[in-house]
Amino acid sequence: MENYFPILMFVLVGVAIGVLPVAMGFILAPSRPDPEKLSPYECGFEAFEDARMKFDVRYYLIAILFILFDLEVAFLFPWATIFKDIVATESIKMFGFVEMMVFVAILVVGYIYAWAKGALEWE
Repeated sequence: MENYFPILMFVLVGVAIGVLPVAMGFILAPSRPDPEKLSPYECGFEAFEDARMKFDVRYYLIAILFILFDLEVAFLFPWATIFKDIVATESIKMFGFVEMMVFVAILVVGYIYAWAKGALEWE
């Protein structure tokens, strides 16, 4: 049981760091609500259309493509950091290189497909 004590302390400190500032804000912050402060918009003017307007589908497509290629970097960095070790090991020298080139090739094909379909065009 004594092996789990540091983990328990770590969890308690993490929860305290997350909960204490919020609790202190509720306790110490002044609470003086007025109609202007409670209004849904505080930007100086009333809303002139519904806040639930529809976004163009291309916006979501660009966001998904960004996440996809951002995750590609998350896979490339660890591979790049151990590339010297991969090349130094004779048994996996070519395999380590070829597997990443296949991964990059699949992503390039996806990028070219998205480009050809006009997913990257913004009007």
